[in-house]
Formats: sequence, C-alpha cells, structure tokens
Amino acid sequence: MFERLSVIAQYLLPKRWLTELAGSFASKQAGGTTTAVIGWFVKRYQVNMQEALNPDIASYASFNDFFTRELKPNARPLAQAALISPVDGAISQFGKIEHDQIFQAKGHSYSTTALVGGDKELADQFENGSFATLYLSPKDYHRIHMPCDGRLTRMIYVPGDLFSVNPTTARGVPGLFARNERVVCVFDSKHGPFVLTLVGATIVGSMATTWHGVVNPPRLPKVTEWRYDEQNIVMKQGEEMGRFLLGSTVVMLFPKSASETLQFNPTWQAGGAIQMGQPMCQQVTTAN
Repeated sequence: MFERLSVIAQYLLPKRWLTELAGSFASKQAGGTTTAVIGWFVKRYQVNMQEALNPDIASYASFNDFFTRELKPNARPLAQAALISPVDGAISQFGKIEHDQIFQAKGHSYSTTALVGGDKELADQFENGSFATLYLSPKDYHRIHMPCDGRLTRMIYVPGDLFSVNPTTARGVPGLFARNERVVCVFDSKHGPFVLTLVGATIVGSMATTWHGVVNPPRLPKVTEWRYDEQNIVMKQGEEMGRFLLGSTVVMLFPKSASETLQFNPTWQAGGAIQMGQPMCQQVTTAN
C-alpha cells in the first residue's frame, strides 16, 4: 500500500518546480548554509568523504561542487574488461533486448525507439541486442565514465517528465526511463555502436557532458540533436564523459553483434551494488 501511495504521489507532485528550486539552491554559494546542508547530506546518506580528492566539506563553495566531487587518484581502478561499469550505483536491470523492448520492472517494458527520442533508424541498430540500467542513489559518486573506448557521433536531448527514478517508482510508473527528460549519447566502438543515456529525475538540477558542458537547463521544448560525425571526439575507457547535478540513472544499449561476443559479469544481479571501473562485460570466444 505504501509503495502504491508513493507512486501516486509522484504524479501529483509539482516535479518541475521542485527540480528548479533544488537546482537554484544547489548552484548558489551560500556560505555557512551550504556547508550545513552538505554536512547534513553526508550524515544522512553516509557519504564516504575519505575517498574524495577534497574531503573538507567546508571548502565546497556550492552544493553542486560537493555533489560532483572528484575522487582520489586510483580510488576506482579500472578492471581488465571489454566493458566496465561507467558509474557507482546499483544495477536496476540488465540483459537482452527482446526485439525492441527493454525490461524495466515486472510488468513494465519500453521501446528502444522511445528511449532515444523517436529515432527508429537509430533504435533499430539495437534490435535483439542488450541493455544495462544503472541507478545512482544520492550517496553515490555522480560522474559518468566511458565503459570502453568510443568515438562520439551524436547527442540528443529529449524533453520529458521528471519522475523519481528510484526502484519503487521504476516498479510503478510505466515506461519511466523513456518518459523522463534525458540526454542520449551515441558512440562508435570496436564492439559496434552503443548508446549511453543520462536520464533526469525529480531534483536532478541538470546534466552535463565533457564536450558540451551543461545540456540542461535551459529545458528545451522539443527533441534537439547535435552531430559530431566530422569531429574526432574520441574518449578512452574510464575517461569522464559527463555528470549529474543530483542523482539519476544511466541506460546503455549495445547491438546484437556485441551481445554475441560479450558476456555480462556473472556476479551481476538486479539490485546489486557496483562501482565505476568494475567489470561489466568480458569478451567471449566462440568455437569455429
């Protein structure tokens, strides 16, 4: 009953207003007030500041500076793996894309076309491929890194709702990750094309990429695309590619050809904790 009421509340809350209010405060340099809020947040969510490059909470000028804090060198060693986890967080779901359907939670799936903002030609590249949905909670490190080497080809901003993306909401709101505001990043790699999607949520003030800077705000009224075909934006495995200003979710898509040669980490399970740099997929050899 509580879970159902929580989901109903998501439909009633003024999500855009709450998000803009939170974003406004998070960017402000409010001195002692900022430090007090950061201190409360660290205690409430048991944030491990010992792994932060700068563990002194009083030195962060804004909440955003704290939230996107850099980690100490080697705090997240990179595994020897074909694909590594791009974030700290928890595994929401992962596995095979059934034709064009991505599994969200029991009773809920959504299409690859919806996720990428309606571009069926792009979505078709991932038919019967594989996906991974990774949830970043408030306590997690919120920079996003490359799962493998890749060359950026496109970025698509898709306007949408701002539902929470916590596990309760994922179980209760149909098509959650394809209806929330999101930034779809498309890369080419030796494993074929892949998509790394940053999904917004309630209180997520903005999303940013290393090549573009802050994508939102402003919140554009329609699907907007940037092409990078003629630019040589190449990023190495483990390199930072973006960040969330407050928490959210990453959804990755891989083509069928990659699914046939890559195998998800056998220790992975829905709800399991992950850290950036840990193995996500290993190359498998097939008998001739």
